Amino acid sequence: MSQAFSYQPAEEPDVAHLITEDDEPVDNLFSEKQQRLLTEPLFTSWPGPGEDRKFLACANVAVFNIARNPPVVPDMLLSFDVEVHPDIWAKEHRSYMVWELGKPPDLVVEIVSNKVGGEQSEKKIKYALMRVMYYVVFDPERLLSDEVVTIYHLGGLSYRRFDGMRLPDYQLGFTLWEGEFEGFHHTWLRWTDEHGNLILTGKEQAVHERAEKERERAEKEAALAQVEQLAEQLRALGHEPQQR
Repeated sequence: MSQAFSYQPAEEPDVAHLITEDDEPVDNLFSEKQQRLLTEPLFTSWPGPGEDRKFLACANVAVFNIARNPPVVPDMLLSFDVEVHPDIWAKEHRSYMVWELGKPPDLVVEIVSNKVGGEQSEKKIKYALMRVMYYVVFDPERLLSDEVVTIYHLGGLSYRRFDGMRLPDYQLGFTLWEGEFEGFHHTWLRWTDEHGNLILTGKEQAVHERAEKERERAEKEAALAQVEQLAEQLRALGHEPQQR
């Protein structure tokens, strides 16, 4: 059974000077909704990576690799086998601080909304130096290349293109899904499970469960109607159906 990291450095870095949030709303509507579409389903519909392993999925949270350096803020991050301190208001727990959680995120996603965000340059280098295993660039408007989704896997000290959308290491995958989310119809980046099935949002899961219950009810009613029809046929032949 895997255990969450509980790493404590010999001397805690001074975090008083760190800016963990700047309160500046800079994301567009699409990015905001896409970020939540990559986090909420993991908590509501995904059973997790197995073996009671914990995971952290969050959006637009600063990642500090070294206290003296400014953070990188991915649109979404996913980290396995980490345990967040319950006091998330404390300065040292407000962001993803690698020395606190004991490891960098396992995967980050960047959503391209302009040509100056550095998703294929500065950020790519920073995540590689941070040792983030998978780096995903979602470019819905094809601003940086003809590829809508580009996945990189860390090999040595740099990233290499990763073929396919399945991540067998994590029992997860990605897919491009065209549909409506919270009133907006677009092509979204969605999670899939290890079998390629879409990981549903909480709302989708509730609709699915209601439909399943309705199907079971309809099947039961149809079966009862069939039994009654057979009973009527027996009565017409002069036989009384046996009661069970």
